[in-house]
Amino acid sequence: MGLPMQKSPPPSRAEEARDTSERSEAEGGNPSSGSRSRRRPGTTERARALRWVENEAEGLLWLELKGRRLGGYHFTRQFPVGPYFADFCCRKQRLVVEIDGSQHAGSDYDRRRDEFMRANGFAILRFWNHDVLKLRSSVCETILAALDGRLSGTFSAFDLRFVYATAPSQSH
Repeated sequence: MGLPMQKSPPPSRAEEARDTSERSEAEGGNPSSGSRSRRRPGTTERARALRWVENEAEGLLWLELKGRRLGGYHFTRQFPVGPYFADFCCRKQRLVVEIDGSQHAGSDYDRRRDEFMRANGFAILRFWNHDVLKLRSSVCETILAALDGRLSGTFSAFDLRFVYATAPSQSH
């Protein structure tokens, strides 16, 4: 009769983390995530950098949106949509919220950006910085109206622009 087999002790958390990191690096992935990212290289770093340079209006609106404070909806800052970054995005409702300064007035770039996001199924709400700074509760009410489906169709006013989303194209 042979000796009973002894089980080796389970690996510690530090050993598991080291093994995962080594395996991930060998596979070309991000060592901290344990798997490859579906994002283009540099996207996460760019979004993080944009979060550091937010303006005062974006910072104040983020205080209203973070932690599901606005109607229980979850928002993400500097969310990548193709080659663009949305100031704020509620992925579940596919709503992008942009906060703009005067340099964005009549911007062709913003129109192309909106059309790209719209073609990918996102509705876009644009507010001016000064509206967020002076009328934050009205801005939040408008965002809630869009999230709850009380805004429909595309409209534009001197102080607000809402671009209604179209169904994303099914191209293969």
